[in-house]
Amino acid sequence: MQNPIPSDLPRRALVTGASRGIGEAVAHALAQAGYDVALLSRSLETLEPVRAALADYGVVAKAYAIDLAKVDSVRSRMLEVIADFGPFSVVVNNAGMGYTGALATMPLADWQQVMDLNLTGVFQCIQAVLPTLRLGGGTIVNVASVAAQSAFPDWGAYTVSKAALVALSRVLAVEERGHGIRVVTVSPGAVNTPIWDTDTVQADFDRSSMLTPEVVAQTILHTILLPPHAVIEDLTLMPAGGAL
Repeated sequence: MQNPIPSDLPRRALVTGASRGIGEAVAHALAQAGYDVALLSRSLETLEPVRAALADYGVVAKAYAIDLAKVDSVRSRMLEVIADFGPFSVVVNNAGMGYTGALATMPLADWQQVMDLNLTGVFQCIQAVLPTLRLGGGTIVNVASVAAQSAFPDWGAYTVSKAALVALSRVLAVEERGHGIRVVTVSPGAVNTPIWDTDTVQADFDRSSMLTPEVVAQTILHTILLPPHAVIEDLTLMPAGGAL
């Protein structure tokens, strides 16, 4: 099947949260589709195995250690990445954290940490890449969650952050449409990733019933490879069994 990537767009993609889970799977999917990939995460050590694996596809892959929760420095660090790697035609904002806890007792510092990583860090990434994206167009994919559409007890901060990300995506889509930039929001249900093993998430679900990162990645790739005159602006992807 012919690759529908417009020939005048650079085949360069940026993936945040690329060291594991959905981000790692998206990086593989993009590399297989012929994209050079810039990998972002907090640790170069965790990114190195992913970078090495992508080289097998015959593409350029580079790793960059950036803590997207340190929102004051994200934009300047992102500009350094662009200067080193080149302009992107695809940006996948996947980095984020889970958090469980009742709103009534949630510490303010925890609330701010969730908002900084899941929302403000994305906002700063977007501001950094927009000037070069506007030169030739491209696609921004923001990974939200089905939680943005539903109220799950003890997932309040996470839900608010993802609902705000959906709203950010919709406004951005309208503002940037005239510059040839497509904005896609992908909202998966539960995905079997290491997020369930983190200290900030206390939940007991049947992980075998969840989506796999590879399924989510192929869905994201599909939205990216649409002809440039079409866009899937909002996509909800659920496990067939109806899990969270």
